[in-house]
Amino acid sequence: MDVDSPTTLEILCYDGFDELDVVGPFEVFTTAADRGCSIDVRLVTFAPTDRTTASRGLTIEADGPIGDDPDLLVVPGGGWNTRGEASAWAVTQNEVALDAIRRRHDAGTTIAAVCTGGMILATAGLLDGRPATTHASAHDQLSDHGAVPVDARVVDNGDILTAGGVTSGIDLSLWIIEQICGADIADGVATTIEHDRSNDIRVIE
Repeated sequence: MDVDSPTTLEILCYDGFDELDVVGPFEVFTTAADRGCSIDVRLVTFAPTDRTTASRGLTIEADGPIGDDPDLLVVPGGGWNTRGEASAWAVTQNEVALDAIRRRHDAGTTIAAVCTGGMILATAGLLDGRPATTHASAHDQLSDHGAVPVDARVVDNGDILTAGGVTSGIDLSLWIIEQICGADIADGVATTIEHDRSNDIRVIE
């Protein structure tokens, strides 16, 4: 990768995603970019589509499908326990979607999951034997899918990061920005959005 090129951060959108799982990280990333962090932020989908509808009716016009090799891909959760046709659970029933995430990870993309997006990663086999967290309502299910549950707001396991429920995606995103552009920019973003950063972050090599 060209060291002078911006870090590419893509946030996945699919029908039924939780709004804040996407909008929270988007707010953090774009605010960081405004403050000089060299990143390129995109909203993406599994396949080309005009718009995607979130769990509470918000519609998103994404920038396009997932890139071949983004530096980081954020996978949101939403509706895992409802088992709805538009939900994180529905994504886990779609082998093409799961394989799209696996292939990016295999190619070197760091994967970050918010809320029950962690269950998507677990179902895809990316969390086998690895520490992870997710929304409290699904936390006990992580071990059923091969992951090692950790009680933390954010778990950083290097090439895979997971966060707890909904608002924890903001802390996850601030942590990511700190790793890319430093604590000063991350703290500045937190101040701008008036968010008290959590220290409940577990870095597990």
